[in-house]
Amino acid sequence: MATMRSTDRIMTTHAGALPRPANIRELLSTRKDGKIADPAGLDAALPGAVKEVVRQQLECGLDSVNDGEFGKVNFTNYVMDRVSGLEMHPPEGKDEYRLNMIARDERKFPVYFEQVYRRPTIPGGLPHCVGPLRYTGQAQVARDIANLKAAAAGRTVAELFVPTNTPGTAEHWMINRHYPDQEAMVFAIADCLHEEYKAITDAGLILHLDDPDLPDGWNIFPDMDRREYLSYAGMRVEALIHALKGIPREQVRLHVCWGSFHGPHHDDIPLTEIIGLILKVPADSYSIEASNPCHEHEWRVFETVKLPDGATLVPGVIGHYCDFIEHPDLVADRLVRYANLVGKENVIAGTDCGLGPRVGHPQICWAKFEAMAEGARRATKRLWGH
Repeated sequence: MATMRSTDRIMTTHAGALPRPANIRELLSTRKDGKIADPAGLDAALPGAVKEVVRQQLECGLDSVNDGEFGKVNFTNYVMDRVSGLEMHPPEGKDEYRLNMIARDERKFPVYFEQVYRRPTIPGGLPHCVGPLRYTGQAQVARDIANLKAAAAGRTVAELFVPTNTPGTAEHWMINRHYPDQEAMVFAIADCLHEEYKAITDAGLILHLDDPDLPDGWNIFPDMDRREYLSYAGMRVEALIHALKGIPREQVRLHVCWGSFHGPHHDDIPLTEIIGLILKVPADSYSIEASNPCHEHEWRVFETVKLPDGATLVPGVIGHYCDFIEHPDLVADRLVRYANLVGKENVIAGTDCGLGPRVGHPQICWAKFEAMAEGARRATKRLWGH
């Protein structure tokens, strides 16, 4: 399966995380020593939950669907359940920066962050790398693949995708207590994730890479200048390329966003400064945050930047940043704008980030998807005349 194309209409997808049923939330949040306490219970509950969430996605008008990431505690820390060599411990001193995606904004708006912003916490601390990292998630990824395929059986689905982490984003939440330096640990993570990537693509599914760290790492290190940050991010992109060795490019989609925290985002690094690193990743499709007030203007980047030959662009045309439900005409305007720049066949409607945990209620998530699907239909009429 290659990533889909908008051959005769604008196709639709999303960035991964979807609203979870209460029983799945409970099973994932009940932990012991940093790992899922009742894996058998989770395995038993997932097939029905995944079948239902696939149905909901298709009924909303999505063409490309996933399992809602129901088998993972979240899009990053699930790695803890699938890699050995990690232990959970509270962060200490300088390690606190790993949680602080708001560091750059916080310097400018200290009162806001003190009085309004609720700093995220991770129960039990952070994964500490205390030994060689080895991938142990073969059964979990096989389960996720099987559940998604079973849920889609007998349905008309353009594309099935499985979201996964990237080495740089996984490293973001890990404390190194074993490897000689960060680079060695990042490449060790890459070797682990390569096994997950291969399992997904060998199953014929689309590998959806979540890499918010590529842009949002900038916010973590407020003392870095642009040159230092591009070097930091560049090494992590090289690790991702290493992890993708032998993975069919036509089955890879890369998603990047600026951390998706609900805050000012006043000092996000501009897309124009990192687009070269994004397009360096060997992917067939590139998903970018593109609809919120901090990044919608960056469509102009594609007036001069060209996509790799044959690649598609998935701009976020609905967002997680507020519970406003975008009007379908606005969605259509956004899609047509990109189609005029990169070609209508190369544009797929997408989301800024995973909507499930980031909007106020599941009803808002599904209504946003319906608005996106209707906007795609209206854009199709304007672009193809039908």
